[in-house]
Amino acid sequence: MNRYVMGIDVGTNETKGVLVDEQCRIMAMTAAAHEMENPSPQMFEQDAEEVWWKDVCNVSQLLLQESKVDKNQIEALGVSALGCDCVPVDENGNALCKAILYGIDSRAYEEIEWLNQYYGDEASKVFGHPICSSDIAPKILWIKNHRPDVYKKTYKFLTASSFLTAKLTGRYCIDKYLAEDFLPLYDLENNKADEKGCRLFCRPDQMAEILMATDVAGEITETAARLTGLAIGTKVLTGTGDSGTEAISTGVFMPGDMMIQLGSTCYFVCLADKRINDARIWPGTFIIPDTYAVCAGTNTAGTLTKWLKDSFYQEEVECENTGGIPAFQAMAQGIDKIPAGSEGLMMLPYFAGERTPVNDPFARGLYIGFHLNHRREHMYKAALEGIAYSIDQHVCIMEENGIEVTKIMAVGGGTKNESWLQIIADVTGKPVNTSKISVGAAYGDALMASLKAGFYKDWEALARVIEPKKTYVPNAEAARYYEGHKELFQKLYESNKTFMHTLSQES
Repeated sequence: MNRYVMGIDVGTNETKGVLVDEQCRIMAMTAAAHEMENPSPQMFEQDAEEVWWKDVCNVSQLLLQESKVDKNQIEALGVSALGCDCVPVDENGNALCKAILYGIDSRAYEEIEWLNQYYGDEASKVFGHPICSSDIAPKILWIKNHRPDVYKKTYKFLTASSFLTAKLTGRYCIDKYLAEDFLPLYDLENNKADEKGCRLFCRPDQMAEILMATDVAGEITETAARLTGLAIGTKVLTGTGDSGTEAISTGVFMPGDMMIQLGSTCYFVCLADKRINDARIWPGTFIIPDTYAVCAGTNTAGTLTKWLKDSFYQEEVECENTGGIPAFQAMAQGIDKIPAGSEGLMMLPYFAGERTPVNDPFARGLYIGFHLNHRREHMYKAALEGIAYSIDQHVCIMEENGIEVTKIMAVGGGTKNESWLQIIADVTGKPVNTSKISVGAAYGDALMASLKAGFYKDWEALARVIEPKKTYVPNAEAARYYEGHKELFQKLYESNKTFMHTLSQES
């Protein structure tokens, strides 16, 4: 009898699922779109029940229907989800309020300020880095301060993958890779809740137990079987964050391998053979045992290009809605004719504040250099260049810390824009690769499930499954231009930070 595994990933804007066979060939693939709520400039949230859990159930059923595979042939399920978020649940595992999303949500800025004062010079040591909007502890403190009714009823404080694993198996667990976002609530050396670290935020028993991402957390329960269509007893992995499994999906397995995830935001995973200590980024461990990772993330990427589309390309959007070419494809048609530098126009892409490397929730977007010959095409290319400059800052940080970036794999919806990938190659001065199988994190979930199902004996054997699709080589002339303007990009933020902060308070 043929055997299969399933991978499902819940992202910011959609949930994807794949069913693969013993050779990791995709037998079925599906997706379900959903929305992100933005009730105020600092708040980004989603309904964990109606979005995350309902999507997983629907996607699982659709994969079974499309593939015609018997549910009893599914050996294991791997699940990932957007990380660095917080959802409080009751004793039945039901969400008590909307989930507070990752670093893009900066509602807890007052709590972060208070924590910095409370811990003083020890703050970075306690949290593993300067306290930022990606940390879960300030989010819990915000719930304690602003939603005492929810706080009082909370049985567990979970992140998205933990919430889904609990729904599937009844077990409350988190993988060690994501547990680092919960510092100081966990003692990572002993893999348990930290009583002293929890003191300001919650009780230790409100934390999920720590497992490895590739461990079997449990089996599909009777209730979950009815809702997902999977067989009772199907193995379920602990799961992890979408960015880690996205990296796995591209073959980012070795030190020096780097993934650039071009989604709604931009996220980075760069592997290392040692732990890095740099306050500008997020060092830690990785999903693969005995491997370290340097992670980082911006607050805009696809959200910024979508803003440009909705604001300045309405005719193209209407054309797409009536059966014409996709609006993003129409937007990209003219920008290759514009020279590097967008004829003197530069943009800082901090339209939703910024995570790394500036770690400033009050940063704001900036265009500079406008003249009367500039058109919307220049604005669009300058935005792609601005995001690429930010990507380059992260590559430079890796190499400053002794990590030679030897392979860059680009993934996510942004890889559909070949002009953008070429700009990234030109700005960084490094080749940028796409993966032959570009499904993303859901495929990474399936790869990990295939290991647990025994389809492959180890990571080295699994690595042979991954093949690159296309490589974008830097254009020498463009690369020289961008190299000469990197310092200007850096100084634009430093020179305008005070003004940004003043204006951000008005919104």
